[in-house]
Amino acid sequence: MTFSPATSASPATRRCLLCLFFVLSAVTISRAEEPLKVTACQLKKDPPSYNHKLVEITGFVTHASHNFTIYDPTCPTWPAIWLEYGGNINSGTVNCCKTLADRHRFHELVVDGVPLPLTVNQQFQDFDKAIQPPLRPGQAGAVEHATLIGTFFAGQQMQDPDNGRYWGGYGYVGCCSMLVIQEVKDPDPEWHPDLDYGESNEKLDFPPGCNLRPLLPAEQDDAWMQAQREADSESRDWVFTDPARVASDALSHATHISNDRLAQIKLTHDTSARKTYEWAAAGDSKSYMAIVSRPYWLSFYAHDSKRVAWVAVMAYEASCTGETE
Repeated sequence: MTFSPATSASPATRRCLLCLFFVLSAVTISRAEEPLKVTACQLKKDPPSYNHKLVEITGFVTHASHNFTIYDPTCPTWPAIWLEYGGNINSGTVNCCKTLADRHRFHELVVDGVPLPLTVNQQFQDFDKAIQPPLRPGQAGAVEHATLIGTFFAGQQMQDPDNGRYWGGYGYVGCCSMLVIQEVKDPDPEWHPDLDYGESNEKLDFPPGCNLRPLLPAEQDDAWMQAQREADSESRDWVFTDPARVASDALSHATHISNDRLAQIKLTHDTSARKTYEWAAAGDSKSYMAIVSRPYWLSFYAHDSKRVAWVAVMAYEASCTGETE
């Protein structure tokens, strides 16, 4: 049996074949544009494999004056994935030397010759409102959970004297690979005043001439999740209700100062989501600060999202001699 070309078919048959062609073409295009679902950890592990690809990623977006990144607490925060809006809207973040106060671009964003449109709908507007100033009380930055669809740019391989080779070239002073946001899905609509949604405006209020020594590791996500698990199992459920003990416990482990001596730790800054404690021994030139928080992202790993553990997010030893180095 031979197949007759469409030109020899009846007009009705040609119309049907033409309709079928457009349907199949639409299906093919739709599949070609379907984003690849990945995690932040996968992108960081092998950036070149996802270069110029449309991806869908769910995670925690953090936004401040010099920071617009997405992260996953189950893998290291560095190297980061920088974020930018597609279309003609700027994120308002410092990329190098100045803040992009004018959030409007004259033209749609193009990176590496790739046009990058942005879907501006209610979900995008809700997301943008949550991360942009003016922020909620006590915040200098914001964290928001959302799913982002966009094009990933690996950048180029670079060398860091402390951390070795990494992929970067985009973002603040070329820190990172980059995801250009083209659509936002499912931003978290809720806000709880007892959760810490971002960077604190807490000032390290030590006198001039004090040298500060950080006491906690830079990467603490695993420790915080372990603290939450232990609290949920009721083996250390006091971390839900006793932030002062959390602060003194963190200082005791870091400095080997006994908890008995730290019992007089003083609360110096107080909000429902973040507290600062200070302690100094009489006649000692050293003093100590611990900042404890209920991180918003930790609620996603809690047995009950309304019961988030207090965890120590920063701690310092200050040696105050009255003279600067």
